[in-house]
Amino acid sequence: MKQEKTNVMRALDQKKLPYTAHCYLGTNAISGVEVASVLGQDPAHVYKTLVTTGKSGAHYVFVIPVAKELDLKKAAQAVGEKSISMLPQKELLPLTGYIHGGCSPIGMKKPFPTVLHETAASQETIVFSAGKIGWQVEMKPADLTAIVPYTFFDVRK
Repeated sequence: MKQEKTNVMRALDQKKLPYTAHCYLGTNAISGVEVASVLGQDPAHVYKTLVTTGKSGAHYVFVIPVAKELDLKKAAQAVGEKSISMLPQKELLPLTGYIHGGCSPIGMKKPFPTVLHETAASQETIVFSAGKIGWQVEMKPADLTAIVPYTFFDVRK
């Protein structure tokens, strides 16, 4: 199968950042844990991208292991907000340009403060959405910061 290039992959190519593309098209994987399984990856190594809204109205992006849940209190603390809530699904596409299940921290319509769960700091590489359902990219967290500035914080339950 010819590799499709997503906008995320094009952005990484443009910045000359190394990555490995993974495809799970044609599988029935829906959840992040299922995606990790069909890719033969440890779920602790595969991350999901969550978009939130702070009490101030500002938006924030959290990238956490697929098997974990975002702790909204810790997330608010990480970005200096009184409280944070998940962005309603219907607002995701207009805000980020991505659909649910294909949201990547790279290439959103505009940059938002981004927090990677602190476990990413100790990973050689992490796997996350390439911006399209069926595609993931794997790269070093240190390389990701060249395209998406982020901070590390413990934001999982």
